[in-house]
Amino acid sequence: MDLAGKPLKIEVGKVAAQANGAVLISYGDTTVLSTATASDQPREGVDFFPLSVEFEEKFYSIGKIPGGFNKREGKASENSVLTARVIDRPMRPLFPKDFRNDVTLNNLVLSVDPECRPELVAMIGTAMATCISDIPFDGPCAMTQIGMKDGEFIVNPSQADWDFGDLQLTVASTRDKVIMIEAGANLISDETMIEAIYKAHDVNQQIIKLIDQMVSEVGKEKFTYESCAVPDQMLEDIKKIVPPAEMEEAVFTDDKQTREANIAAITERLSEAFADNEDYLALLPDAVYLYQKKTVRKMILKDHKRPDGREITQIRPLSAEVDLIPRVHGSSMFTRGQTQICDIVTLAPLSEVQRVEGLDPNITEKRYIHQYNFPSYSVGETKPSRGPGRREIGHGALAERALKPVLPSIEEFPYAIRAVSETFESNGSTSMASTCASCMSLMAAGVPIKDMVAGISCGLVTGDTDDDYIVLTDIQGLEDFFGDMDFKVTGTHDGISAIQMDIKIHGLTRPIVEEAIHRAHEARNFIMDTCMSKAIAAPRDHVAALAPKISFIQIPVEKIGDVVGQKGKTINEIIARTGAKVDIDDDGRVSVSSLDPEANEKAIEMIKTIVTDFHKGQILKGTVVSIKEFGAFVEFAPGKEGMVHISKIAPERIEHVEDVLTLGDKVTVICLGKDKTGRMSFSIKDVPKDAK
Repeated sequence: MDLAGKPLKIEVGKVAAQANGAVLISYGDTTVLSTATASDQPREGVDFFPLSVEFEEKFYSIGKIPGGFNKREGKASENSVLTARVIDRPMRPLFPKDFRNDVTLNNLVLSVDPECRPELVAMIGTAMATCISDIPFDGPCAMTQIGMKDGEFIVNPSQADWDFGDLQLTVASTRDKVIMIEAGANLISDETMIEAIYKAHDVNQQIIKLIDQMVSEVGKEKFTYESCAVPDQMLEDIKKIVPPAEMEEAVFTDDKQTREANIAAITERLSEAFADNEDYLALLPDAVYLYQKKTVRKMILKDHKRPDGREITQIRPLSAEVDLIPRVHGSSMFTRGQTQICDIVTLAPLSEVQRVEGLDPNITEKRYIHQYNFPSYSVGETKPSRGPGRREIGHGALAERALKPVLPSIEEFPYAIRAVSETFESNGSTSMASTCASCMSLMAAGVPIKDMVAGISCGLVTGDTDDDYIVLTDIQGLEDFFGDMDFKVTGTHDGISAIQMDIKIHGLTRPIVEEAIHRAHEARNFIMDTCMSKAIAAPRDHVAALAPKISFIQIPVEKIGDVVGQKGKTINEIIARTGAKVDIDDDGRVSVSSLDPEANEKAIEMIKTIVTDFHKGQILKGTVVSIKEFGAFVEFAPGKEGMVHISKIAPERIEHVEDVLTLGDKVTVICLGKDKTGRMSFSIKDVPKDAK
């Protein structure tokens, strides 16, 4: 099959025959083995579908041996985690809601063609492997990526066009609806984004036709499974004990803890009522959850009542402040309802950029790093910290993607930047709060971002038909749990910088997508105009006192060795004398950083002296470092010396150099050019009076 001008090849039955479903898929020369495997029995003691999605990067696929001592791939990279999440999000809603068997969707990257991104190949391969397997699955679905260069869309772009273009859009579709959207964009308009989404949707239909053909030819019959659904009779019995009006009253509050206490009390009553019914007791948590869900959805869809009493388009109370944390380079706190994020920015020299080892040859380092933390106390729970999980990595990457388009260039702001979003309190959409908080902390740190960025999440509750729905602005946790959509959009007043759409149903119609995008635009403008801009309206024109001050100088490549010196002696001496940190790139770019701007100036002056060839008439200042019978040696910079003949020290004749000079004296000299032997000659006595 030809897909966007490149050959797509699928082999079934050749490898991995013991998996429930497997395809060896090639797009160009990019090859991925995608498998789908399920357990025979449901996992006991879980109230969720145990789906695991893996994207395995292998360095042999690009002809490299991994770095490190063991020379073996270690834990999943950030790209692997994010790719697995993108695959998971459209696949999960298409499995049965009452399915509790363990399912693993694995993608092994075998070969990488720079013209065909392995992430895309894995996405398509996963859908194919699952559809032809015997695992219950309401597919097919398909995924397409759209890039943009010079204002033109590119279907399934090359790695270079993806990395350096103005759009990174991934869209998954079913036969007639969009089921997942993931995007990073260089501030493109709502209309352009919608056009790109549905261009991808159209391409997806070609892939779905191919999957349908595969299923008809090699697809397995879906196996039957043990349903874990709550019986209708149990729900009816619960309603006799807790009438719908009482459940509405229990969930109708804007305080998360109050609502949880109400539900806990109801659950305890039901436990007592069903004490003699073991079957009911085993399903009680699921039943209470389902009862809450039906209650909330009915209140929203039919009564247009939100649990916290807000209007459908109303945003929760907002507050923002900056500079709340002392001694850091930049800080802010953004609060939306019971969601609160504190973001802290740290600035460092470019030598501190994050090194990246992966399959993408274009991305070897990250200058801007956004990290997100979600401690258990933020939701009133007790759980030990085990480091960032997939959710934390995903939220950090989303906020990072949201702010990347407004960051200044290295030439404009020569710093490595790290933003850390600490979740103080969570009740829905902490990733969007992180975007708002990090934007303000960047401005507080003096990072000259091009424009302010905010983010908001829209939700959805659907009825029995495609036309029966309601879009919610700024969803809280309860509306996220029980609703059908979490549609996150970030951007400036004028353009979109990132999108992440998760849904729990089998897709969205175009009117819903368009309404969510436009609603999000209105909301983020409101947040910026009424809250963020009042805390800080523009980036500060200086970095914090405790932030390093960074200066640059470009030197000839052939002079790098002179600055470094033998075994680093010269550069280490510059650092020791000035207290500034000095880093040199292979292209001759020298970065000098310290807390003291004067130290930077001193170091740069030394470097300039070292790389500048002596010429006649040049005025230099230096220190006497050696005295001989015939003259004195003056050091102008570490490793850069010149000799002043005894006859050139003083206007009058002197017998001994020591009569005029001593070690450590600071002197000004003038270069006289080359002497008879070809060496540069210097003079103290011939220095013009106005230069001393």
